[in-house]
Amino acid sequence: MKGMNDMLRQAQVMQRKMTKLQDELKEREVEATAGGGMVTAKVTGAQEVRSITIDPTVVESGDVEMVQDLVLSAVNEALKKSKAMMESEMGQITGGLNIPGMF
Repeated sequence: MKGMNDMLRQAQVMQRKMTKLQDELKEREVEATAGGGMVTAKVTGAQEVRSITIDPTVVESGDVEMVQDLVLSAVNEALKKSKAMMESEMGQITGGLNIPGMF
């Protein structure tokens, strides 16, 4: 029974660390650009888009489809970076265990 209690205690410690990390990730940001820096997207580790910056020269071109594509590309890349950051940080806590529903 002692082994079971140790395992439960370790699971509780891991859960507290994961909860703390999730709170920290809400504040961390990653950034991605598209079009050679013409569009920049910032996303938190919690997968929340914080900002999108568009260079005014892109808008002046009048090519709406191009602007849409650049925004989409920058946001998707920032989300990928955010997910990779989250998986890396969580992997350090879980020791590489794949816990369903965590990421």
